[in-house]
Amino acid sequence: MKLTAQLQALAEGSAKRHPGPAQDIMRGAIEALEATTILDNAFKTGDKLPQIKLPDAVGNTVNLHEILKTNKLVLAFYRGGWCPYCNIELKALQEALPEIEAKGAKLIAISPEVPDNSLSTSEKNGLAFTVLSDTNNKLARAMNLVYKLPEELVNLYKSFKIDLEHSQQNEANELPIAATYVIAQDGTITYHFLAEDYKLRADPEAILKAL
Repeated sequence: MKLTAQLQALAEGSAKRHPGPAQDIMRGAIEALEATTILDNAFKTGDKLPQIKLPDAVGNTVNLHEILKTNKLVLAFYRGGWCPYCNIELKALQEALPEIEAKGAKLIAISPEVPDNSLSTSEKNGLAFTVLSDTNNKLARAMNLVYKLPEELVNLYKSFKIDLEHSQQNEANELPIAATYVIAQDGTITYHFLAEDYKLRADPEAILKAL
């Protein structure tokens, strides 16, 4: 099953498990984000990757531009290990990893969670690619991908035992939109996928085609 179909099936199941007010809050948050200019301002094909270093899941500093000296990059921003849509995406990317690497690219996933939580996500999903912690959404903010969650959605997440303040170790309650990029060795973005709806992600087939 393609990633897009898996995500759709998960969304349909979620709507059945959390009907009524919960669905209204989650849908309302997406609609509010869609009414903003976040997609207009987000980095797209033709833009250059910012010069920012990030820690990996075990705390080592990674310079993305150093990787670009020898490989293209596939960057996938995800919300966190608590997000079921993100976990499905990460597993699909893991399955596509051999084909991505065969095309001369390195795959890197990025979330605002602290390294301890990134490591847990990596181990849980059996990921063989690098997972980076974008502390305080530093890179995502530089690429204009960050939005603040409405208070009622934050409270709903807490009722689901999702605590962003704990997983990110800050009180911002901010997340990156769903975003995936292919980046050429000169740092230029050659493919982008952006969506305000967190249930939508770039399908590995589209990423491979872009490579």
